[in-house]
Amino acid sequence: MAEIKNPSGISLLVPSVQEIAKDDKISSVPLRYIQPHKLEDPVLSEVDSILEIPVIDMDKLISKEFGSSELVKLHLACKDWGFFQVVNHGVSSSLVENLKIEIQDFFNLPISEKKKFWQTPQHMEGFGQAFVVSEEQKLDWSDMFYMITLPKRSRMPHLFPQLPLALRDTLELYSQEMKNLSLFIVGHIGKALKIEEMEMREPFEDGIQMMRMNYYPPCPQPEKVIGFTKHSDPGGVTILLQLNEVEGLQVKKNCMWVPVKPLPNAFIVNIGDMIEIVTNGIYRSIEHRAMVNSEKERLSIAMFYNLKQESILGPMENLITEQSPARFKKISVEEYFKNFFAHKLEGKPNIDFIRIEHDD
Repeated sequence: MAEIKNPSGISLLVPSVQEIAKDDKISSVPLRYIQPHKLEDPVLSEVDSILEIPVIDMDKLISKEFGSSELVKLHLACKDWGFFQVVNHGVSSSLVENLKIEIQDFFNLPISEKKKFWQTPQHMEGFGQAFVVSEEQKLDWSDMFYMITLPKRSRMPHLFPQLPLALRDTLELYSQEMKNLSLFIVGHIGKALKIEEMEMREPFEDGIQMMRMNYYPPCPQPEKVIGFTKHSDPGGVTILLQLNEVEGLQVKKNCMWVPVKPLPNAFIVNIGDMIEIVTNGIYRSIEHRAMVNSEKERLSIAMFYNLKQESILGPMENLITEQSPARFKKISVEEYFKNFFAHKLEGKPNIDFIRIEHDD
């Protein structure tokens, strides 16, 4: 098989926010990180919060007794929220705990060690920030470590193979578990739409898996910065694991930001733009963002599972009817990611790029 081209783009190199935040003398945020206009939308307060993202029990999803009712819950979660938490997912708790420790240790490496994994002008993968397209662009208050994890032939030789041994071994297991979980979720998304499970899964088999570790340092002026700018994810399914007890993820719902409270031993799942396109807009990818605080760091790891590189992305034929015509053009996955990585990450530009307008 011909080698799959790396679908990552490039991003301008920027300083480490973790290193900036370590400075004891810092009492105000450097100008390039101040984004107060991004914080104008209201946030649902804890007092009047009755909105919480749905919870899907995977044991119930595969049981004869509760399967059909849990599938309805999954359908409504994808249709109304685009986000849900999964419990009883079968991923080893010891694997998850080991991963949390190894990632914390990785971000705690001295900057001289991290430089070995830093982004280059040619590739977005590695330590740094993604989607920085100009020197004037406002920056997020976070560092990330981003790389392709699957298929193995697409890995950058100076990244995954050079990771500290314990982290490398743990990530190898975790990435396979996340692939299995992603395919399970994709298959059941198909079932919820009355599509044959394997028909839905097949284009995702041997798909592209990307990983993003996020580090949000404490900030002296958290009300003036964004940890991660609002966006929807471009791929199929995203599985997020929060690594410590500090909350920060917010989901857009009814023109308000709803804080997400991660459940113990759960993963937060959201559907990406690819699923919105494949389902012809029945399920929608939802904008979300990350906030920071003045007291504690926040860490998370997101695994993005996508269609395989040689696939054509477009609505499934059996979801196109006279009443529901195709809402998106067909496009190769390679061209889709090329367009995605060429733009600043904000909102849903990838969906708009291939949307077909109809007079509804």
